[in-house]
Amino acid sequence: MNEPLTLIPRMSEKAYGLSQSLNTYVFDVPKTATKHTVARAVATQFDVTVENVNVINIGGKLKRTVRKGGRGSAPGKQNDTRKAYVTLKKGDSLPLFAAVEEEEKKSEKIAEAAEKAAKKQAKEKK
Repeated sequence: MNEPLTLIPRMSEKAYGLSQSLNTYVFDVPKTATKHTVARAVATQFDVTVENVNVINIGGKLKRTVRKGGRGSAPGKQNDTRKAYVTLKKGDSLPLFAAVEEEEKKSEKIAEAAEKAAKKQAKEKK
């Protein structure tokens, strides 16, 4: 049980929205992980203060394949997963979505530059 816990951040739009609005980050964790072990792992790996951890089990979906001739084959199943929603203390953050935020800032700067150029052209035409 002294092994380090493997935390895999979920990179989705919903996870990004939660990180921006509620300071909550979503991780895929092993099925054996508890709230306490997740909290300790996040606190030690990222040097932040964890306020709350919620854990949810998600059952894998059943998948069906059809063979040639219309006969069904043995049903398959995706793996079960476990997610942890980790809420951090106000003021703490994780650098998981840093690339997304940098891209947003670049696009804002480009939009501002385009507006300035459009205004300048409009003044020159008058």
